[in-house]
Amino acid sequence: MPENDQPMWPSSDEDRSSSGARETTPMSLPDPPKSAPGDSGVPKVTGSQAPKGSWFAPNVPPAPVPGLNAPVEEPPPPPSPAKQDLADRLGSREPKQQPAAQQPTPEEQPPSAEPAEQSTQYIRVEQSELEPAAPASAGESTQYVEPPEPKAAAPSPAGESTQYIEVKPSGPVPVVPIERHVPPREEPKPEEPQQQWREELQHWREEQQRREEQLNRGAGQRREEPEAQQQPAAPWSQRLELREDRAGDRPAEPGDRRPALPPEPPRGVVPSASAGSLARPQRIEPDGQRFDAEATVGIERPTQFPGVFQQQPQLRGDQPRTEQRAEPPAEPPTPPAAEAPAAEEPPKKKRRKGKLIALVVVVLLVLAGGGVAAATPKVANRLGLPWAPNAPKGDPPSPSAATRQLQGPATSGTAPTANGVKSAVAPAAGNSALGQLTGSVIDPVTGTVLWDHGSSTPVTPASTTKVLTSAAALLSLDQNLRLSTKIVQGADPGTVILVGGGDTTLTSLPLGTDSPLYPGGAHVDDLVAQVKKAAPGVKKVQVDLTLFKGATTAPGWEAGDAPSTYATQMSPVMADGGRINAKDNNSQRIANAGSALASTIASKLGASAGGQATAPKDAKVVGEVKSAPLTELVSDLMVLSDDVLAEAIARQIALANGEEASYAGGAKATIKVLKDHGFDVSGVVLSDGSGISVQNRIPARLLTQLLAAAAAPEGKNPGTAKLRPVLAGLPVAGGSGTLADKRFDAPASQAGRGWVRAKTGTLTGVNTLAGLVLDQDGRVLVFAFMSNGSDTDSGRAALDALATSLRKCGCA
Repeated sequence: MPENDQPMWPSSDEDRSSSGARETTPMSLPDPPKSAPGDSGVPKVTGSQAPKGSWFAPNVPPAPVPGLNAPVEEPPPPPSPAKQDLADRLGSREPKQQPAAQQPTPEEQPPSAEPAEQSTQYIRVEQSELEPAAPASAGESTQYVEPPEPKAAAPSPAGESTQYIEVKPSGPVPVVPIERHVPPREEPKPEEPQQQWREELQHWREEQQRREEQLNRGAGQRREEPEAQQQPAAPWSQRLELREDRAGDRPAEPGDRRPALPPEPPRGVVPSASAGSLARPQRIEPDGQRFDAEATVGIERPTQFPGVFQQQPQLRGDQPRTEQRAEPPAEPPTPPAAEAPAAEEPPKKKRRKGKLIALVVVVLLVLAGGGVAAATPKVANRLGLPWAPNAPKGDPPSPSAATRQLQGPATSGTAPTANGVKSAVAPAAGNSALGQLTGSVIDPVTGTVLWDHGSSTPVTPASTTKVLTSAAALLSLDQNLRLSTKIVQGADPGTVILVGGGDTTLTSLPLGTDSPLYPGGAHVDDLVAQVKKAAPGVKKVQVDLTLFKGATTAPGWEAGDAPSTYATQMSPVMADGGRINAKDNNSQRIANAGSALASTIASKLGASAGGQATAPKDAKVVGEVKSAPLTELVSDLMVLSDDVLAEAIARQIALANGEEASYAGGAKATIKVLKDHGFDVSGVVLSDGSGISVQNRIPARLLTQLLAAAAAPEGKNPGTAKLRPVLAGLPVAGGSGTLADKRFDAPASQAGRGWVRAKTGTLTGVNTLAGLVLDQDGRVLVFAFMSNGSDTDSGRAALDALATSLRKCGCA
């Protein structure tokens, strides 16, 4: 940015705008006036009328120098330059050519060649034996003292304006360049016709107005185009470039300057008006746009000239430039300035109008989008619009009376008959995919056997063994029994012992996160928190697994059954049934789950695991948690077909009936309890409580007897109230537990979805299904279908279709 960009009004009269070496940028000026033939192109603005201290009349007069600005003899007057109008002085048109009558003769031409468009003053001194003056370097403004008869002089280029003063000194005077201002000799100012002055001023203003209109119309295009295309080529008077003299006082070389520009005034000297058109500085914004500014360094503000000397307003880069004009001087009077055309609105209003149009377009688009969205059936349905496809076609129905009392299945009316059931199940029962089929269908209301097919023959039951285990537990144990897990004080200080009470549903999930497999189960973190509070500084954690006896796997289990995704070695304490993933029922189980839990608790207490130990009798309990009630445990083992939990419940049956808490003890106690409650256990053989063992044998008749007792009306069977939870845990066809995945999805069995509830059993070559269904008459039918020697997939599908045939039955 140039140093004189801001107005500065110094107190001295010396012009310092060109002092020192500085780097400037090109300044935009009005076009020079078109000169008429015969005009000299030099405005006559110096004289007594110039204000004191202005550009044209410095406050400090030059020192008189004999032979230079103080004449020894009265020299002949120089030719008078032609008059110029105000537009010429402002540089808006090309300079007028000097008339032929006023042009100097070839004899009067100066001996030194100056570049075109320069203005140089010479003082001719008559003397002998002096060398000719050398051409002035570009960029300088120098006055020369020259001999009258140069030996070799180059012709002066056209366009020069030269004044001569002939001095005849008595002695020889050398050629001396000086840097003092020599004002030209004042000449009487001829009167200029007033009308011509006004016409030319009006012409200049119209031309300036036309330029402003062109700039306003092309403002948007110039901002997008490159700078070289935005600004047209400036005329000669606008292409001023002041080059920085980095070598000190060395003048710039001719190749480093523009030959057609006027030279830079000497340091400390105010240039005269004959130096060319008035050059106006520019204010250059950071984005590259340029605006005319007033060069105010080193000069006083003139008050007698038109608006070209007025301070230009500072505008933003996106606003058009409008030049402020001052009123013309009082003498001579001038007509009022032409007003700028008001046809075009300022760009700011255009922008506001454009923003308004854009806003209207956006609103219309939003409304259109909303209309399209409202026409979409999904949106219309969600909003309940009148044209929605699911809009009600009439008035909403009147509310109907509702009762909060649940009603069970029908116990009166037309009862199912054996012939009706036989006709319904015969086609599905003859499916060869069932292999060796045995089964039984009973009406639980009357206890009548409606269909029997080898139901007294004991066969491998698989997981339907859990029906016997659950029934024996509900019949022999407290319905609210909760299995306990404790941590007691060990014999050594700093040692605690984890004592297993048979709960395998303890969860390792954080407090506040309920187990999805065992809702209401106890948390390991709860147990740890109690120990930290009651026995701080625990150093060792041991585990007591002595509650369960015997082998860790049952007879008839295969080697891959423990650990697997469904079972592991039995232990009286473990977390999440021994699963690695506490939320996945099909997660892999870990071996020795009891010892693994003791290590986890030791890590949480900051202690070490001490292996197995037997807890002292009457040892101090420092932490205890309990499982969910027995009824919920039975429901969990039935829905998930959880083999580990079923074995844990079987051991509780053994402990409650005086048997050893082992596989054999649980099996023996289960059969004993069922027999004691009046069920026919003939041919029953049990090796475990889960049904993993292939050595188990159960007739279908016993399964239907137990389920019929659980589904019987209240008061008919003394064990019905205790056996009800067995029904609550039966999986729903196509909805829950082991009947949710790829069951009852074939065309022959889809009608049973949601109506059939049954316990599944699957082993290699074994497929069983025992449960209940509501027929077409609203009566409950209990069934047990056991298939041995069948494939897994085809056997399952055949069993599903057989149970669905009872759902379709109007068995009266």
